[in-house]
Amino acid sequence: MDLTDRQWVSYAVTHPFAGFEDMRWKKAGSVKIATAVVCLWFVAAVLYNRLYGFQFYSEPDKIFNVIPYFVQTIVIFLTWTVGNWSVCTLLDGEGTMRNIYIYSAYALIPYVASLYLETFLSHFLIRDEYIFMQVIGYLGQGWTILLLFSAIRSVHQYSFLKTIAAICLTVAAMAVMLFLLVMLLLLFEQVYVFAYSIYTEIAYRLKV
Repeated sequence: MDLTDRQWVSYAVTHPFAGFEDMRWKKAGSVKIATAVVCLWFVAAVLYNRLYGFQFYSEPDKIFNVIPYFVQTIVIFLTWTVGNWSVCTLLDGEGTMRNIYIYSAYALIPYVASLYLETFLSHFLIRDEYIFMQVIGYLGQGWTILLLFSAIRSVHQYSFLKTIAAICLTVAAMAVMLFLLVMLLLLFEQVYVFAYSIYTEIAYRLKV
């Protein structure tokens, strides 16, 4: 097959078992499209939490902070990419970080699309029709999980059980990485508070 980058996206999403395998042999996939998908996920998370229909969702906080959405989407995705590459390197995986990034982003498309669709429908459906949005959400999540499993299996050329083991170890690696990141941020915060207290003390002494 000789497909364009956009055609490979639709092919991979609609062919969960053969799509990523064919992409691997054709060395297809676009970093730009993958990055666009991740950014759209970030925007979708913000819209889903801030603009969801009032009849289904309580009023969000008046104070808007973009950091939690950034962490829940982009940081989590980058942590997944690095964690999976680190783990699968030890497990003789054949995937490069570039391919893991691209394939994982492509696998997110059904979930991201379901977030946009749910947010849109929440302004037109009534509460008794909430089941339709639940179905859309479950389909998007389930399809993404299936695609992500297929992506990891194809990119590393693993068996079924080894793919499950790699995903579980990746989640564990992500937890460790996020824990270390939080500890590092807390350390920087302590250093900043210490430096600022010294600065204020010196400034006060100079004024006196």
